[in-house]
Amino acid sequence: MTELSDSLSHSLAHFLARAERFLDRLDAVLPMAPAAPDWKAAVAFRWRKGANGRGWLQAVAKPHPMRLKDLKDIDDQKARVDANTRQFITGQPANNVLLTGTRGCGKSSLIKALLNEYAKKGLRLIEVDKADLVDLADIIDLIDGRPERFIVYCDDLSFEAGDATYKALKVVLDGSIAAPPDNVLIYATSNRRHLMPEYFSENLEAHSVDGEIHPGEAIEEKVSLSERFGLWISFYPFSQEEYLDIVAHWLRTLGIGDVDIANAERDALNWALQRGSRSGRVAWQFAKDWAGNKATTATAASTAKKKK
Repeated sequence: MTELSDSLSHSLAHFLARAERFLDRLDAVLPMAPAAPDWKAAVAFRWRKGANGRGWLQAVAKPHPMRLKDLKDIDDQKARVDANTRQFITGQPANNVLLTGTRGCGKSSLIKALLNEYAKKGLRLIEVDKADLVDLADIIDLIDGRPERFIVYCDDLSFEAGDATYKALKVVLDGSIAAPPDNVLIYATSNRRHLMPEYFSENLEAHSVDGEIHPGEAIEEKVSLSERFGLWISFYPFSQEEYLDIVAHWLRTLGIGDVDIANAERDALNWALQRGSRSGRVAWQFAKDWAGNKATTATAASTAKKKK
């Protein structure tokens, strides 16, 4: 009987040792709960994923220095998003925001500028790639209840049919049984008003009810996501005058005088023509190129003069 008891004890110990080794290997494979970051280390964070699928918030040491005063000729859009953000940081009711429209016209720059404007008042920014939106619930759990006010920022957002991240975003916006935290908003930018591709064939699904036109299920599904953003802000292409005004602002910021700015207008228009766009991004790219070229030319001329 003693031998049997010793044998069972040995077998049990062997089994438990093997089970412990198996659990250790399993623990290394399975994603762990995300660790809380050092909230005092930064005002902006990125959600990162490792090869094992584990996610964490990475502090951004040097956030983009964009300022609200640098954003020209989008005064209405700027005022509306700024007002919503001020409501949010003061604890008043505020909406999730969807910024849509022409590329390079200030959508993402506006969000970055708002962080710089209100970071000292407790605003924080968390950038999340579209592919990582499935982790939104984990991110929300990390920041729920904290004293800071968080904007979860998704840039260039769009979805294809069957995209799993689409439903994850819907749930966080307004589709869960749990109430969303009052210290979190989602600001997203997109070139698509309804965030998903729209096809002509979907219009054929529309039907009439008592003389009223009702869209088909495919269109209803696509509209349902964008409608969960309480504030829609549209951006439009700049006119030639607005484009040149933005060019002048950036050249002036880079230390170029008014006479040279006036002389640069023709080059600025040619630059935009080559790129097929009169956007704020194109204006900034031109200003850097023109100012840099002028400084290089001046340095070369000065060096040549000294050699003589």
